[in-house]
Amino acid sequence: MSLGDVADLADFAQSRPHLPERIVERTRYRTIWISDVHLGTRGCNADMLVDFLDHVDSDTMYLVGDIVDGWRLRRKFYWPAAHNDVVWRLLRRAGRGTRMIFIPGNHDEAFRQYCGLDFGGIAIRRNAVHETADGRRLLVLHGDEFDAITLAHRWLAHVGDHAYTLLMAANRLVNAARRRMGMPYWSLSKHAKARVKNAVAFISRFEEIVAEAAGARGVDGVVCGHIHTAEMREIGGVAYYNDGDWVESATALVEHPDGRMEILHWADVIAGRDRSAPLALAA
Repeated sequence: MSLGDVADLADFAQSRPHLPERIVERTRYRTIWISDVHLGTRGCNADMLVDFLDHVDSDTMYLVGDIVDGWRLRRKFYWPAAHNDVVWRLLRRAGRGTRMIFIPGNHDEAFRQYCGLDFGGIAIRRNAVHETADGRRLLVLHGDEFDAITLAHRWLAHVGDHAYTLLMAANRLVNAARRRMGMPYWSLSKHAKARVKNAVAFISRFEEIVAEAAGARGVDGVVCGHIHTAEMREIGGVAYYNDGDWVESATALVEHPDGRMEILHWADVIAGRDRSAPLALAA
């Protein structure tokens, strides 16, 4: 990335998005964490993420890896207008003064060579330590560092990625049918994963390993992504938080002004929101 690229980002942030920002009252949080957006894939719920970004705001926002799916884009380019709208909103947020920290994951690992640098108002870091309003220190990282399959058997990770692509294609078909019947979004992959014993065991073990590593570093907790499973629980005296994803579950982790943490399930928020009043659009 060059200075010219930074100028391009600034120009892009000043351009007009395909879908203008909605003028609505935004819920303000102290901090927001999102990860595993996988822009560049058909499974990305970009429309829901755009809706999320139009309805919330924060002092600090962490992008905890796999925001862009470089693995998939190398195989086949896919980038609809809604994906541009997500990037535009993130850059505009940084331009308005939100402190933005991007921690690249394994799918957007190409950005790891720029860790330590700031581009377009977004700081790129390998990991970070966040201090909550109530004084707790949380290690923030993507989490693939603790995935034995990703680290030791990269070829197997890519095979799994292909299988996951097929599952997400089925997920899109299921939800297209549900929309036609007036039913809310439902994640087929999340449902399947919760019922496969080996997947449940892997997730539990991953959470334990990440919490143990965070404890060894002397922090009070850890925030990660990677496994597409939103969770918040205490493990061995360490607070474990996973912000989930925007492919299967459309979730984010937020910190309230008093330091209280919460997982937002945005599909549920949309399903319960009264949309009877028309929304004005930004000029």
